[in-house]
Amino acid sequence: MPSWHRQILLAAGLAFALGGASAQSTNVSGVKFDESLDLRGTKLQLNGAGVRYKAVFKVYAAGLYLTKKAGTTDEVLAAPGAKRMSITMLREIDSGELGKLFARGMEDNMDRAAFSKLIPGVMRMSQLFSDCKKLNAGDTFTVDWVPGTGTVIGVKCSQNNEPFKEPEFYNALLRIWLGPNPADARLKDALLGKAPAAPNTGQPMN
Repeated sequence: MPSWHRQILLAAGLAFALGGASAQSTNVSGVKFDESLDLRGTKLQLNGAGVRYKAVFKVYAAGLYLTKKAGTTDEVLAAPGAKRMSITMLREIDSGELGKLFARGMEDNMDRAAFSKLIPGVMRMSQLFSDCKKLNAGDTFTVDWVPGTGTVIGVKCSQNNEPFKEPEFYNALLRIWLGPNPADARLKDALLGKAPAAPNTGQPMN
């Protein structure tokens, strides 16, 4: 085979590979969520991604990563191994207020006795977000479950990324989006890989 022929085939193969690589992601309101990622040595796959709306305004895009696909809240909470929620802001927001709303979302989706046991962690989480002052459009933070380590919240400006050790804490966080009183019903369906439900504009922002 002539060398020029080989070069053409190599170039075509490279273009195909690059095209295939670029296709391995989901675009949500301009935010790219890779179909898979590596979290401390564990391969995770995108379970679903969607947008959190407040009335008609887009607040953030979120993607849920698991070791294997799950279609219900119970399956997500019971799924073994590492997990990640990746959140990218679509508008500027007071991060301290966002932390308080996350705390409220946790409380709204679990019984009072269970929530009371998590209050020290919830207060520390709220402070972690307060340290940031604000999150700008395009800022991303992650909420990871790392077996053997705990819950790790990666916020750009936080000086304290000490993990939250309680296993219940991560599931309480996930219930903000996947619980019986989710932040956004359409986002819940999207994270579970379902077709989104009709928009609900009367819910508090989490």
